[in-house]
Amino acid sequence: MNIRNFFSKIFGIKIESKEELMKKFLIVGLGNIGDKYTNTRHNIGFKIIDEVAEEHKTTFETDKLGDVATFRFKGRTFILLKPSTYMNLSGKAVKYWMDKENISVENILIITDDVHIDFGAIRVKAKGSAGGHNGLKDIQEKLNTQQYARFRFGVGGNYSKGRQADFVLGEWSKEETSQLIERLPTSAKIIPSFGTAGLVNTMNTFNGK
Repeated sequence: MNIRNFFSKIFGIKIESKEELMKKFLIVGLGNIGDKYTNTRHNIGFKIIDEVAEEHKTTFETDKLGDVATFRFKGRTFILLKPSTYMNLSGKAVKYWMDKENISVENILIITDDVHIDFGAIRVKAKGSAGGHNGLKDIQEKLNTQQYARFRFGVGGNYSKGRQADFVLGEWSKEETSQLIERLPTSAKIIPSFGTAGLVNTMNTFNGK
């Protein structure tokens, strides 16, 4: 009996191999908890994560610092996380679940809104600055790096000077809501692609879609 099986049998501790850990991914949708934020632009990360969970027939359970769901696809394990820390403290939840599940920074994907991109446009990137986004800023501080993949969903920039906060915390228009019905399934496909085809192939396939 090898050491991993020994600890698993005697102490109920599962010790994953390096190969197993490389096939585990943490997918984080950013947003704010509470009914008043559900249909706001800032919560597109939650909305996309919900779409992924529905497509892969998994459900969320409330756990430490967030709601968590898990599914397997083509030999990979995907852990979906909706932080309960509110947007500006997202890094605390990301760091906790990375450490708990022993997931490397290369295997995390952060989903967020972006006012610098046209509504509905998709941008998957390997790294980058926070770009003024408080959720990404906190993640960068907690992880002490900008080297993590992020999936930015464009919410557009149709707001006057000084009204950005009101815009992202505002609800989708009727026209945007109807278009989201088409955009969400495409967005959901990015998550399994990230884990199976890799970041570069995912960028080439989905950016600009």
